[in-house]
Amino acid sequence: MDAAGLSPRQLAVRTGVTTKTVERWLADADLTPHARNRDDACRALGVDEDMLWPKAVKERIKSGGDPEIVQTYPYRSAAPSALWADLTGNVADDILLAGYTGYFLWSQVPRFPEVLRSKVEAGCRVRFLIGDPEGEVTQQREAIEATALSVSTRIRITLEHLAPLASLDGLEARYSAPEDAVNHVSLSVFRFDEEALVTPHLARLVGHDSPLLHLRRRGEGGMFDRFAEHAEELWTRGLPIEF
Repeated sequence: MDAAGLSPRQLAVRTGVTTKTVERWLADADLTPHARNRDDACRALGVDEDMLWPKAVKERIKSGGDPEIVQTYPYRSAAPSALWADLTGNVADDILLAGYTGYFLWSQVPRFPEVLRSKVEAGCRVRFLIGDPEGEVTQQREAIEATALSVSTRIRITLEHLAPLASLDGLEARYSAPEDAVNHVSLSVFRFDEEALVTPHLARLVGHDSPLLHLRRRGEGGMFDRFAEHAEELWTRGLPIEF
């Protein structure tokens, strides 16, 4: 906390708890906060969980949990509001946003166009892989979800936001190939260097009602690599979008 320049009150604000709760964390080394609070505290302090609460990490590994899983959320909308912004802001080399619609990113990440522009200008590769709004799988998914804000409409919102950025050298956008659309619409992968957010889409649920996994790469062949390779494979067969 001293190194991060945060007082107990400031850390409490960052993690959404009371100051007394933070003071209890400091006073009782055996007290393990809720997983979401641990994740928020680690991001606020810029450290890994095993530095603050090694007991929790050991228990998770002992019980069979994958060490590359930073956190799980029963709904994408349950993830901390700052998570998407933090991952986008901290990335240096490669962003691959392989969500089928991706429209929510512009409301989830403050000043998203400006952030993307600054990342590209700093040498970061930025890629969007989205579904074809006219594709057969898109139409099938619309019938399944039966929501007012349809899948094709959400994709077109993303296209409208991307159009002003299309001239940036370093930003690329593709539609998933028709033969890959079924695999794409059922699994969204958002990669930020060696961290990723993954959403498997359940039955007729829209993205914000489906689960979310936060992954961080720790070695070859782990959970992170499995999902990253899936997204890369879809990307290689993707069709360039003409703006």
